[in-house]
Amino acid sequence: MFDAEITTLAALREAEAACTRCPLYRDATQVVPGEGPARAKIMFVGEQPGNDEDLAGRPFVGPAGRVLDRAIVEAGLDRAAIFVTNAVKHFKFELRGKRRLHKRPNTHEIERCRFWLDHERAIVKPELIVALGATAARSLFERPVVIARVRGSVVEREDGTRLFVTIHPSYLLRIEDERSKAAEYRRFVSDLRVCAQALAKAA
Repeated sequence: MFDAEITTLAALREAEAACTRCPLYRDATQVVPGEGPARAKIMFVGEQPGNDEDLAGRPFVGPAGRVLDRAIVEAGLDRAAIFVTNAVKHFKFELRGKRRLHKRPNTHEIERCRFWLDHERAIVKPELIVALGATAARSLFERPVVIARVRGSVVEREDGTRLFVTIHPSYLLRIEDERSKAAEYRRFVSDLRVCAQALAKAA
């Protein structure tokens, strides 16, 4: 289902700002729309905005975003040429004192917000979509996905869309052992290099 009047990213941002498709808009500071070139060849989809993104109104500007930016560069991709967005556009959280702690979106919220992700895909028309984590993968495949089973290879959907699944960079921030963290980061960069190679072959 599409809104025929939403044909540009500017129109999409305006429509998203008025979204009431699920209850998350009530507590979030603002919607966080996708960001990047209107004709990006590659699109990265995360889970949802975090606290920093909710306050800034921009995706991937917090700690996980900085990890992603560094990995993108190390993988040989051009960060400025990538469209970044999230499967869910509002920050879902629970209050712990004065802190707002991330809370994972549920199935209903993911499905209601797919409307916006579908519009982003239709406008940008990326050659490759990278799902960062299980929530993004669930939204794009429209079913639960086990990351370990599909990680690291390009999958083509029936509609011709090419998808690639890897971890969300926030996972790396939660690893306490420095050696394990470094190893997982190298694997993440390796995943993104596969994406770079897939784009190069398609060019």
